[in-house]
Amino acid sequence: MKMASENVAMGIFLFSQITVGMLGNSSILFYYVILMFTGKNLMPKDLIIEHLTFANCLSIISRGIPQTLADYGFKYFLDDTGCKLIVYIYRITRGMSLYAMCLLSCFQAITISPNNSKVLMLKQRAIKYIGPSCSVSWLVQVFLNILTPARVSGPSYKKNVTNMMSYAYCSWFASGNFATALYMFLLCFSDGLCLGLMACSSVSMTIILYRHKRQVRHIHKAQYFLKQSPENRATQTILILVCTFIISYSFSSIVVIFTTYSKYPMLWGVSVFTFLEICFPIFCPFVLLSNMKPISRLFSPYFFKK
Repeated sequence: MKMASENVAMGIFLFSQITVGMLGNSSILFYYVILMFTGKNLMPKDLIIEHLTFANCLSIISRGIPQTLADYGFKYFLDDTGCKLIVYIYRITRGMSLYAMCLLSCFQAITISPNNSKVLMLKQRAIKYIGPSCSVSWLVQVFLNILTPARVSGPSYKKNVTNMMSYAYCSWFASGNFATALYMFLLCFSDGLCLGLMACSSVSMTIILYRHKRQVRHIHKAQYFLKQSPENRATQTILILVCTFIISYSFSSIVVIFTTYSKYPMLWGVSVFTFLEICFPIFCPFVLLSNMKPISRLFSPYFFKK
């Protein structure tokens, strides 16, 4: 009875976080829909944010909602095919979220770099290939996680398998053979490469903005107590987003490795780990929204025209 009440409490907590996250991500998607309908020109980084936000929405739906239903006691709402599909979608969107953040961070670093002939050429190429890069990232994740459905089954799986873990709504087959280790190394290498690029580009942006701040300090000095400089706001946004992503993704990676090699179900914290995995998709939209123009400015030319 106590365990059931704890599960329901965690289910309520997860549901509240999912609601907040979906509202935030839906607001960003709605923002870009309004931009397109009002004929505004979208910047290249807006395309990355659209892909990132869409991936965040799917991550929250595919990871958070099934666990919430399981906490409420609905443990057999997915069959074998449904489990394979929902876990596969989550793995794809989890990876796509990482790739999109890496693209966004690298693109911003290139954009704010001091202009010279080489950087200018790099900027032009970056703008040209942003769209194809986002599409290719989805395809890479589809093929990179192609083995995931083979390791997942529904909770009613009855075959006698010793290395099988039950996570309320789905089961995960764990094995410690060489092929699994090689596959995990490939996933970790891909994740580590993106995280490294994201960290390096973020450090580069911070250094560039700091140098720029020193150069224009006399311009901002008069406004220092009235308004924070744009450079400081951009630097804080970058650092908050990157730090949140790395912390959330690190916890998520630990969970993936643990579930792959552990032969025993996690007796506590399945819902807690779920929250940690979807922490970034929940938090990300509000960091992005803090740097977007108020949507009222988009409607004002239409509603306040005389």
